[in-house]
Amino acid sequence: MTSLQSRPDGRRRQLAPYAFIAPFYVLYALFMIVPIGAGVYLSMTEWVGLGTPEFVGLDNFVDLARDTSFHKALGNSLIYVLISVFVVVPGALLIAQALNTKGLLARDLFRVTFFIPMVLSPIVIALVFSMLLDRNYGLINAVTRALFGSGNTDWLGDPTLAKVSVGFVLLWRWVGYLTIFFLAALQAVPRERYEAAELDGAGVFRTFTAVTLPGIRPVTAFVVVTSFIGASQLFDEPYLITGGGPGEETLSVAMFVYRAAFDRQQFGYAAAAGLVLFVIVFGVSQILNRLLSIGRTS
Repeated sequence: MTSLQSRPDGRRRQLAPYAFIAPFYVLYALFMIVPIGAGVYLSMTEWVGLGTPEFVGLDNFVDLARDTSFHKALGNSLIYVLISVFVVVPGALLIAQALNTKGLLARDLFRVTFFIPMVLSPIVIALVFSMLLDRNYGLINAVTRALFGSGNTDWLGDPTLAKVSVGFVLLWRWVGYLTIFFLAALQAVPRERYEAAELDGAGVFRTFTAVTLPGIRPVTAFVVVTSFIGASQLFDEPYLITGGGPGEETLSVAMFVYRAAFDRQQFGYAAAAGLVLFVIVFGVSQILNRLLSIGRTS
């Protein structure tokens, strides 16, 4: 009789863990699996936002392969990724290394100063830099005219300089945010490793490559991957500062998707472009995870 009464309690105990984790899987399916599935289906349709989507198979992807604007957007996004990974990330690491120095005066003030851009609205940042970079009334050209007697540079109208300007805004906005991660990682490296390197006679460069970099490798991998993902999906800076111009010289893939969906009402075409971006970002992120050995410490 006792064993029969205990069976329901035992089954309830076995089912209890599944009941606790069930909300996570339900929410994950609703907000991840279902939207991804809907996006994949929409990418194979022609839809203007009203009525029933018309299934067209892989036609949208074929059109994307021939679309020079999409090719331009991919190239521009690649440039943003290179700036983010090879300029912003190393810059953040160098600043973190400097802020981690004990002898630096007003160290806390510098930390706050570098983090300020992250708390500002992208619209405010765009307005400020649009005024600074204005060809006729911008402060930068005014300073160059005062110092060198000439300063009529079209920072936002020249194809090359427009990319440089967007890249500079990326550097200014994100370097402080990434510095926080590197600073936390540097402070977690055991002091004994630096003392051992000093006893071995290692110089500054040798200590940095043999002690610092291996000690912060997991955080470095995280920062590189997240920077790659963020730069691949860049939208705010080019949209607000240059509008994707001049022409399509600063057009990103995210802006291309936005224009296709909301300017031309080609929602299926936009979904196809977004799916291509998703596949690229996901695949490269997995490769970076492997190469950078996330989670391993030396």
